[in-house]
Amino acid sequence: MSDAISALPGATATGLATISEAGLVGMVTLKADLSDKTVAAAILAVTGFKMPGQRLILQNVEGAVGWMAPDELLIVCPHAGAPQVVAELDAKLKGTHHLALNVSDARVVFDIAGHGAREVLAKLAPVDLHPDHFQPGQLRRTRIAQVAAAFWMTGDDAFRLVTFRSVARYAFDLLAVSARTGGEVGYFRG
Repeated sequence: MSDAISALPGATATGLATISEAGLVGMVTLKADLSDKTVAAAILAVTGFKMPGQRLILQNVEGAVGWMAPDELLIVCPHAGAPQVVAELDAKLKGTHHLALNVSDARVVFDIAGHGAREVLAKLAPVDLHPDHFQPGQLRRTRIAQVAAAFWMTGDDAFRLVTFRSVARYAFDLLAVSARTGGEVGYFRG
C-alpha cells in the first residue's frame, strides 16, 4: 500500500490573505436522523462534541463536527484516526439506520488566513461574509465559482475550506486569483 499524500502538498499563495493546502485531514461523513437521541449520544461518545445546530460547527484543536444538511454531519479528525471514527460510529449506531464513511482521501482542505480572508471568499461564494452575518462557529455549504465547497472560520480572519480532491488544482487557483489585490469587495471595511 502506498503512503497517503495530500492533493497539493505545500501549495501556497499570498495576497489579500494566505491560501495554503492543509495537508492530510481526516473527514468522516455521517448520514443519519440527526434528531435521533441515539445518534446524538454516539456523536458525543465518539467525538466529544454535542450535536451542532443548523449551519453550525463545533471545533477544537483536535477536530470538529459540522452540520452539513438535515441528515448529514461532517466530522473532522486526524487523518489516521478517520477509520477508527467510522468503526466506533458503526458500533455505537448498530441497529440505527445510518451511513458513516471515511471521505478523507476524496477531499482537499485549504486554509485561508489574513486580514483579507473574507474578501477572498466573498469574491467566490454567494454568502454574506460581513462579520455581523458570518462568525466563528458558523458553517456554509455552498459553491466557490463552479465548485461545491463548505467553509467555516477557524479564528479571527481565518477560514478552512473543504472541497473535492478531484478539483483541488482548480479550487486552489480560484482562491489564489481571488487573493490577488485589486477588485476587493470593500464590504468589510470599518
